[in-house]
Amino acid sequence: MRIGIGRDLHRLADGRRLVVGGVDLDSPVGAVAHSDGDALLHAIIDAMLGAAGLGDIGEHFPDSDPQYRGADSRDLLRRAAAQLAERKLRVVQIDATVMLEAPKLGPHKQTMREHIASDLGLAPEAVNVKAKTNEGLDAVGRGEAVAAEAVVVIE
Repeated sequence: MRIGIGRDLHRLADGRRLVVGGVDLDSPVGAVAHSDGDALLHAIIDAMLGAAGLGDIGEHFPDSDPQYRGADSRDLLRRAAAQLAERKLRVVQIDATVMLEAPKLGPHKQTMREHIASDLGLAPEAVNVKAKTNEGLDAVGRGEAVAAEAVVVIE
């Protein structure tokens, strides 16, 4: 068993898409990013790659590479899983937290879990997604950013 920790943060701006856990959310602001800016999936990918000793998301899917402009992070998640599979490694469990003031993520957490589980070939029970606010503190709390942290167990 190996454990990886991932973290991601994206600035929010008016008129952009807000995608979290593969779910396109109704929001007046969205992530400023080279890809779709899905902070949750980016944190999970970073944790997966870290657990496998494969570096980080920026090394595999650099924002300087035009092929990743607007990339669907679910596709990047599946690609990261394929890189693990090439090394005879697989994800066993994920525990992740999204920090976002608005919109509320509670109604979407189950769909996020299902997307992640489906993309990684896991039972939904092996994926846990929590949502927190920062109660008005820091950039997340002021509604200026979305952040996510993830712990991934692989074998």
